[in-house]
Amino acid sequence: MDIEPLRAWLLSLPHVAETMQWGDNLVFWVGDKAIGGKMFALANLSKDGHGVLSFAAGPERYAEFIEIEGVFPAPYLARAHWVAIERYDVFPSTELKEHLRNAHAVVFTKLSKRTKDVLALPAAERRKLIAAKKKLAAKK
Repeated sequence: MDIEPLRAWLLSLPHVAETMQWGDNLVFWVGDKAIGGKMFALANLSKDGHGVLSFAAGPERYAEFIEIEGVFPAPYLARAHWVAIERYDVFPSTELKEHLRNAHAVVFTKLSKRTKDVLALPAAERRKLIAAKKKLAAKK
C-alpha cells in the first residue's frame, strides 16, 4: 500500500477532511478543522526520516505499538499517544486500515459536543456552515 490508495480510503471514512500543512504533510481530520475537528492521521510526503505515516494510537495501545519493529513515537505528537511507521508495509494493508479506523474513533470521542452537533447536521447544511466559517477565518 502507498499514499494514493490509503488517501482514497481515509477520505471514505465518516466526516474526514484533509489539509496540506507543515511542508509536505497531508493531514487527515475527523471533522473539518474550521468547525473544531481534530487530526487523526498524518502522511509525511517528504523523505525526512520522520516516517511515512503517523496516527493516533490512544493511551491504551501506544506502548504496545512502539514495541513493534518499524513503529516509533511520532515526532512532535508522541505526548498525545501518536505513533509513526517507517514504511507502509510495517502492517498488512487490512491491519493498517483497522489501526487507522481505530485512530478515527479515538479522536472522534475527543471532539467537543459542539463539533459533534455540527457533524450530525445534514450534509448540505454542514458544508454551508463549514464554508461560512472558512470565509470568516480568511478575513482575519
